[in-house]
Amino acid sequence: MDVFTSTTHLHIFTWVVGIILFIVVSGLEPRSKGRKIAHMIVRLFYVLILLTGAFLFFEHSSIDGMLYGMKFLFGLLTIGMMEMVLVRSQKGKSVSIFWILFLVFVLVTMFLGFKLPIGFDWFA
Repeated sequence: MDVFTSTTHLHIFTWVVGIILFIVVSGLEPRSKGRKIAHMIVRLFYVLILLTGAFLFFEHSSIDGMLYGMKFLFGLLTIGMMEMVLVRSQKGKSVSIFWILFLVFVLVTMFLGFKLPIGFDWFA
């Protein structure tokens, strides 16, 4: 399991691909079959993001438990808002507040992730 915890590369890859796919899926027509398939692929990436993040969390949370816990919480909230945008837009409901929450949560999650000791030192 050292491949999951030695660096953050796999985790970063999964959330970058997940966010790109999320944006692509949110631009597709709500009732198309392609959107349903792509939405399932995005959900697979949710699971991969959570798994790689959990491996990193359990391996490195002893360094700064509160900061890692907050990052984990905001990561879950980000994924929740992604799913809310996709599901509510498919049902034809308003999603503007969820887009705003998604943007806030993803920015906070990225800030915390880059601030962590094993993250990149861009914002610290």
